[in-house]
Amino acid sequence: MIDDFDDIPVRHDMQTVAFYNIENLFDLRDSKFTNDNDFLPGSAKRWTPKRYKNKLRKIGFAISNIGREETGKHPAIIGLAEVENAKVLEDLLDSKHLDDIDYDYVHFDSLDERGIDVAMIYDTNVFKPMHTETFSVSLTDDDGSPDYTRDILLVGGHLDGEYVHFIVNHWSSRREGQKETEFKRLAASEKISEIISSITQKDETAKIMVLGDFNDTPQNESIKRLVNDHSLFNPFETLRSFTRGTVKHRRQWYIFDQILVSTIFFKSSNDEFEFFKADIFDHDFLKQFNGPFKGAPFRTYVGKKYKGGYSDHFPVYTILKK
Repeated sequence: MIDDFDDIPVRHDMQTVAFYNIENLFDLRDSKFTNDNDFLPGSAKRWTPKRYKNKLRKIGFAISNIGREETGKHPAIIGLAEVENAKVLEDLLDSKHLDDIDYDYVHFDSLDERGIDVAMIYDTNVFKPMHTETFSVSLTDDDGSPDYTRDILLVGGHLDGEYVHFIVNHWSSRREGQKETEFKRLAASEKISEIISSITQKDETAKIMVLGDFNDTPQNESIKRLVNDHSLFNPFETLRSFTRGTVKHRRQWYIFDQILVSTIFFKSSNDEFEFFKADIFDHDFLKQFNGPFKGAPFRTYVGKKYKGGYSDHFPVYTILKK
């Protein structure tokens, strides 16, 4: 199937915007600033140079093919979650399937307790960043001490000459329970709301895309509030099914990874980007191909057991068309 992508003519009137949680992309060095002890050559997971290189190659292959079926080319913009630092981004962009693409990246270190950040990579031939900024989500633990989570990344710039704001997210997980952690995701949602308001106060026709791993579904309050309060469209609301999602937990599919777009993308114009389609990039090569978890995302590790796959998430993408 992927081989057939090479025969697809390049659509210069289209661009792909994607998001991918790439599951624990850590380098091989022991950092005093991050909790990376599981991802070292001497750890129980035995995170070796060979395994690191394999991960980079596979993630690069996946990224290079997102949206290719529709556009005949690699994506213009990719928001990423779970990157340790700038070095892993540089290694990723130097890897086999991305090194001939003119990608660059935007990344800031956050105070996240696991030492993982969000980032954005972009094709320098079609996107020119003009503004980059990060925002912290203020959370506290039960004892009142700060609970550090991933920062939110805002990147504004010209995509094929048209100004678009990208807001990249990785909200708090449900590890301690959905209800018990809901307040954290609602706090992140509120922060996004503030960011969008500050943008639209200056320009009510601003084109905004909110992309991320929200650890909530389109039906949850944190997402619905954003959609309703800021006239956003969530194309992933209609993709939910029993047989498809972006993550699989206890044999159930969830769409945690989503891209929300401002409805200004639907105002018809001959020379400006409009929303064309959105989908989950869940081709067979990204799936577990046998066993009890057949069809689920093909992971790098399950616990401490090395599987050699891609990620525990499927990427998502949106096609914009002029």
